[in-house]
Amino acid sequence: MPVPEPRPTATPADADTSESASGSVSASGSGSGSASAAGSGPAAEPGSVPGGRREGARRRPTWDVRRLPAAEGRTFLVTGGNAGIGYFVAEQLAGTGATVVLGSRDAARAADALGSIRARVPGARVRHLALDLADLASVRTAAETFAGDAGPGGGRLDAVVLNAGVALDHPPRRLTHDGHELMFGTNHLGHFALTAHLAPLLAATEGSRIVTTGSFAARSERMDLDDPQSLHDYRPKRTYGRSKLAQMLFGFALDRRLRAAGSGTLSVVVHPGGALDGLTPARPPLHTPGRGSRLATLPAGLLLHGKHAGAWPAVRAVLDEEVRGGQLWGPAAFGLRGEPRLERPRPHMVDRGTADRLWEMSVELTGVEPEFG
Repeated sequence: MPVPEPRPTATPADADTSESASGSVSASGSGSGSASAAGSGPAAEPGSVPGGRREGARRRPTWDVRRLPAAEGRTFLVTGGNAGIGYFVAEQLAGTGATVVLGSRDAARAADALGSIRARVPGARVRHLALDLADLASVRTAAETFAGDAGPGGGRLDAVVLNAGVALDHPPRRLTHDGHELMFGTNHLGHFALTAHLAPLLAATEGSRIVTTGSFAARSERMDLDDPQSLHDYRPKRTYGRSKLAQMLFGFALDRRLRAAGSGTLSVVVHPGGALDGLTPARPPLHTPGRGSRLATLPAGLLLHGKHAGAWPAVRAVLDEEVRGGQLWGPAAFGLRGEPRLERPRPHMVDRGTADRLWEMSVELTGVEPEFG
């Protein structure tokens, strides 16, 4: 009989998730007291912790990844919640008593994910939302469906976790339904459009949150806005890293626009560090690592972690009352493993000139714009 993992107030918690060349999408990725969202306010100085203390200052820990605050009555949407990091984000959030909606295009895998969560979280309030981020019409339809849902948590949205991701390892260059490069179109443009369509719901909930999942890979990449879709020099690994950097630029730019508009919605950026399948607990039939896989990845456990732990920064960004808009959260140990902590963004992740050009380009390519005024 497997030994159950610790549960956050009911349950436990990828490096980025990926999609194989076959085309299946997978997800990129407590303290005490209530789980009500924090109000808006200036972002903490990068490298500081909420309350004005610098990192390294002595303070009593206020967050336990295995004892999450209760969130009954709240509704969270997790894109890519049917696999990888997104699955564990959904599982952990379901353990708080919230209604959790798994946005994915694969209904069969979503059904497996829902079954797995319900088996581990008795009474879990979870459901599936048909969503294909590589099809902008599907994105619009999904948002309309979500807003009109009369079921539990329907018509309310406390947080959306923009987590789903596609990572291709080899050429050829592939396209979305709308003709955009697949990784840029799915990871960035799809989430940009989804945020725009969900803006009225988010704006209607005070303290709502938009949590954007970036990647450790974005540290070494730079945007080429003259060729954002890799038309002229397609290298899958680089294109993926740039798509995740685009997400992070979007998340920080969105925070600036939200604050300028006086909105109470928060935009927070997270990354999962380095997460491996072989270090991830089994969730059959979604994930059943063999003994060989586990043994092969044991040495990597010194620097990396499993996808359940890769979910922790996003879960904290959704639930922690001390999280503020404009912050970046990632694993504590070298940004690769461990419990979530506040990080200082790299300058190219928060470059306003690049972000503004990317925003204008994204509006042109999707035909929509996130507005919270």
